[in-house]
Amino acid sequence: MEVIKQVSTIRQRVQAFRCGGKSIGFVPTMGALHEGHLQLLQASAQENDVTICSIFVNPTQFNNPDDYKLYPRTLDQDTELLKTVGCDVLFAPSPEEVYPQQQPLLQFSFGALEDVMEGERRPGHFNGVATIVSKLFHLVQPHRAYFGQKDLQQVAIVRQLVHTLSFDLELVCYPTVREEDGLAMSSRNTRLNEEQRQIAPSLYKGLKLAEAQLRKQPVAVIKATVAAYLESVEGVELEYFEIADPSTLQPVEDVTNVQEVALCIAAVVGPVRLIDNILVNLNEVQVV
Repeated sequence: MEVIKQVSTIRQRVQAFRCGGKSIGFVPTMGALHEGHLQLLQASAQENDVTICSIFVNPTQFNNPDDYKLYPRTLDQDTELLKTVGCDVLFAPSPEEVYPQQQPLLQFSFGALEDVMEGERRPGHFNGVATIVSKLFHLVQPHRAYFGQKDLQQVAIVRQLVHTLSFDLELVCYPTVREEDGLAMSSRNTRLNEEQRQIAPSLYKGLKLAEAQLRKQPVAVIKATVAAYLESVEGVELEYFEIADPSTLQPVEDVTNVQEVALCIAAVVGPVRLIDNILVNLNEVQVV
């Protein structure tokens, strides 16, 4: 596996791959790799001639300086892990390499998609995501790019970005990978202490509680039930629970004639902000 830290070098390698007729799979990450990342990398290795993984903790998508400072950075460990899953190139640039002059002035707008949930609570976050994803897509020029469902709203943002800017690639989304107790795998989980780690799965329990009540209770009642459950768990501060359209992520007030919903949740556990979601096919939900 080759490790590349310069923009000029990754451009040269990508050009050589494409001139050689190689298909490129790309997995963008911020490091602290876990099984969810490895699933994406293994899928890319199976479906493409070349797999490129990027590790870059992007400063422009953090609206909390402390969150950026404390984000786990385990590059040496990640590098060794990548060698085991068929990764061909690791692109690990510095912030100065990616943003050589100044913070980018270009502003993206995703309309109503960034006015809810993560967009509403993290102003500027998706502008930073769109900036770095656009840069990476231009540099890596992948045929396929792989993302995880856990960041469902981010996937929706990237999908709109790909469509609007006509990136010539296929966006591939894989289901969330979970620990045995249901906790969605996340790089941020490493910041939880033992006690916090024990209560973190309450987010997933809240989602499953809501799933069990779909088409049995009104949406308002379901949301109140989930809020009450999370409020009863000491050490968890619920930020939001939403029942949303899985494509637009706009709130759904009545599921009577709806075929699929996304149940989305965000909460703070100790010092760590966690998000999770599940997609529910309502045609498979039994009505009692």
